Amino acid sequence: MLWPNLNREPPMRRTSVLLAAAAALALAVTPVPVDARAGSGSSMGSRGSMTFSAPPATRTAPYSAQPMQRSMTPQPGYAPQRGYGGMMGGYAGNRSPFMSGLLGGLLGAGIGGLLFGGGLFGGIHGGFGFLGFLLQIFLIFLVVRWLVRRFLGGQPAMANGPGLFARQGGMPGGMGGSVPGGGMPMGGGGGGRRPVTIAPADYQAFEQILQAVQAAWSRRDLPALQRIATPEMVAYFSEQLADQASRGVVNTVTDLRLLQGDLAEAWAEQGREYATVAMRFSMIDVTRDAAGRVVDGSPTEHVTATEIWTFLRAPGGQWVLSAIQQAR
Repeated sequence: MLWPNLNREPPMRRTSVLLAAAAALALAVTPVPVDARAGSGSSMGSRGSMTFSAPPATRTAPYSAQPMQRSMTPQPGYAPQRGYGGMMGGYAGNRSPFMSGLLGGLLGAGIGGLLFGGGLFGGIHGGFGFLGFLLQIFLIFLVVRWLVRRFLGGQPAMANGPGLFARQGGMPGGMGGSVPGGGMPMGGGGGGRRPVTIAPADYQAFEQILQAVQAAWSRRDLPALQRIATPEMVAYFSEQLADQASRGVVNTVTDLRLLQGDLAEAWAEQGREYATVAMRFSMIDVTRDAAGRVVDGSPTEHVTATEIWTFLRAPGGQWVLSAIQQAR
């Protein structure tokens, strides 16, 4: 007989079972680092008329960035009045600032209400109850449709161009990038863009916003995020925080350190200035459940991420975050 004792498993099978059980146990008790930080490892936001153009590669992100997955900016050639993205405003290069503030803030407030238990715009417990809730949605639809037709009707899509800058030297403190100058074609698809000078103080502001966004995210502080990000980005952050709340988990990012950064491109259009910067940073990225147990990440080990962040400002104003893209 090949197996004289039928009550015993073959040695090889028993070993395989033990190895499989050990592997399953290791997976169960070992935290798995995930992209749970602000942005959740996705590419989202708006870069004006450059939203769907890949930013130039840099030393920090030599393979450029992943395409935008979520944006309130309509793609070139896409009729904005026919799509959801065209209704939402944002900070697109061919959009109205009025639409950006009103509709972006409306979306952020609605999702924030869901996050903090008030329901979407008050939910069915306020105003006229369920009937009032339906009436609010209908009125919002009418207002949005009127605004779309009023401010977006008949506007052509912005032309896209390469918008490449020559990268020279580096800046102290780990943030390198372009200095004044660089080449940008002004014709043949330039879309009216012009170069923008990025000074050392701007690089410091970019690093401070990186720190501030992750700190506000960890505190689930929407008002703080509203001061340093566009309404579009705050809406995405609110949605992600609401998703965490619905799953009963909390993500925190601590001990964030900028390791390297440089400028991909900087330009001005439609009365706004943009700067796209590649940044590599390390952090403690950990997610816990309601009981405080670690479900993702490690409370003691740093993880490293490389992302391309785009910042926006009015000329002479303060920079705010308008897009996050993952490096390839």
